[in-house]
Amino acid sequence: MPTRQTFMKLTLLSVISGLLIFSQAQEKNYVSFETSEELQEYLRWAPDRQPLIGAHRGGPMNGFPENCIATFENALAYAPCLIECDVARSKDSVLVMMHDKTLNRTTTGEGKVSNYTIKELKTLKLIDNQGNVTPYQIPTLADVLDWARDKAIIELDIKRPVTPEEIAKIIREKQAENFIVVITYDTPAIVYYHRLNPKLMISASAKGVEGTRHLLESGVNPKCLLAFVGVYEPSKDVYDLLHENGIRAILGTMGNLDKKAEKHGLRVYKKLLENGADILATDNVPLAASAIVE
Repeated sequence: MPTRQTFMKLTLLSVISGLLIFSQAQEKNYVSFETSEELQEYLRWAPDRQPLIGAHRGGPMNGFPENCIATFENALAYAPCLIECDVARSKDSVLVMMHDKTLNRTTTGEGKVSNYTIKELKTLKLIDNQGNVTPYQIPTLADVLDWARDKAIIELDIKRPVTPEEIAKIIREKQAENFIVVITYDTPAIVYYHRLNPKLMISASAKGVEGTRHLLESGVNPKCLLAFVGVYEPSKDVYDLLHENGIRAILGTMGNLDKKAEKHGLRVYKKLLENGADILATDNVPLAASAIVE
């Protein structure tokens, strides 16, 4: 019969082994680029490119809240991911990671994010989507950029009233062009961000064939573009137009398409990829990951 000391040793070895496996899984999906040109090449469309996942709001799940560095790290354990996260501004003009205008849903605080200083925000805890209070704090954008270097591609969804100038400034200060994608919602924003920093990768909306052609006529180098085609499958013509110009298509599966996959299995995601999607922006990172890493 094993002694208590032997049992404790075995337990410790088991824990260490599990941590090593988890660490290896995470490291396996880290990405690192020396230059913005290397990032652009990695995100360019080619017939043999591996599909990717966009971890919507960072890939939250039980114990891992939205817009949290621990959640980003966890998402990378499953598959190569673009970490999509949201940028807001504190009362004292610090850029922080938060989707909602208020703190009520995702933190232990209440009221508008913009009514709190960063010192006050750092006293709060993040709440996961199941309503559990976690040990995690609200990160700043600077925190996220420091963490992501040599690990992950960060896709920034900028919330009002944060300005393009603020985003361009911190990216320049952190020399983060080689791991950042900025999300935009209209052609003027695409063009403006490109003028502020021609090295930036930009995610732009491509709504139907007409919207896709409009994007291609924006004057922005296609090497700097990803195209968000919506939360429903577009026509084959949209995919063809994008791929002819070397642009990867992001399909938003968060919502209906994720629910369809949860009900009918991986074949839903696989069919979306076969039809032309290149990046699945999902709320279910583990399930979508299974479709691209098999």
